[in-house]
Amino acid sequence: MSEQNTAREVDHIDFDDNRLVADLSGEFDSHLSILEDVLGVQIDPRGNRFAVRGPKSARERAIAALNTLYAKLQRGEVFGAGEVRAAAKLTEGGETVTPTAKIKTVASISIKTPKRVITARTPNQATYLQKMASHDLTFGVGPAGTGKTYLAVAHAVDLLLNGAVERIVLSRPALEAGERIGFLPGDMKEKVDPYLRPLYDALHDMMHADYVERRIAAGDIEIAPIAFMRGRTLARSAVILDEAQNATPAQMKMFLTRLGEGAHMVVTGDPSQSDLPRGETSGLGDVLNILSGVKEVAQAHFVASDVVRHPLVSRIIDAYDEQAKKTSG
Repeated sequence: MSEQNTAREVDHIDFDDNRLVADLSGEFDSHLSILEDVLGVQIDPRGNRFAVRGPKSARERAIAALNTLYAKLQRGEVFGAGEVRAAAKLTEGGETVTPTAKIKTVASISIKTPKRVITARTPNQATYLQKMASHDLTFGVGPAGTGKTYLAVAHAVDLLLNGAVERIVLSRPALEAGERIGFLPGDMKEKVDPYLRPLYDALHDMMHADYVERRIAAGDIEIAPIAFMRGRTLARSAVILDEAQNATPAQMKMFLTRLGEGAHMVVTGDPSQSDLPRGETSGLGDVLNILSGVKEVAQAHFVASDVVRHPLVSRIIDAYDEQAKKTSG
């Protein structure tokens, strides 16, 4: 059969609830337009029945994405353009598992927080969540915008609210690896808060602000620069080191050896974005090699296609990576 005839083939999918179908399509069928653009199909909604035209594999992926989005609506979840693009992404790749089965597996991996249900948007995010749940130490490595920090915070919040840990400890190298922040105005909290703001933002996105502040005041949630970890043992805690590419090897060793009984630790960062002085080794790149293959240590790697921000971000990252290859060549 010719490719032209294949493209004219059509599959139909029916949905039961008229109210949900309107949300599934989006305003002016905007959600369907995204699926058409990403997957190369044509979707014609007629009441509760959608006609999907295009190559067989593309039709299967589109139907799988529609089923996943409809299931979200049935669970009372809401979604926007980002979630629609994510549903389309989850059907891409060369895995042997069928698109429908893959989406069902990934969509079933979720974390429920007081303010929202957080689900994996890409297969690599699903793998990351699984590794955090099954390992005491997990590294999340890859470009900005892939959800490394956000999902790590969600995992920590889940552990705290379910009583698996007694506190959350969130840390970052402040300003730079040398921690030279004395020239900034204000007390220590005022000095470091701007550099830890993304961690606060993630917490407030999952829990109500007054609840977060109460838990911080009680010491159940601690947000501090990596230098504050020296000499401590972090037991029964969910511990996250963010922007770890800006930690030196000595700082990284110090931080990892804070791991105490009943603790879960996640280290996130992008080795290509180190702000360390030229010629200084990043502790993240160093430790990934040192701990490769060590039992109970997991590594989850993300790529540009895992970016869940504006779709242009993925293309920007790809362009920079291509330029770096040309320069090194």
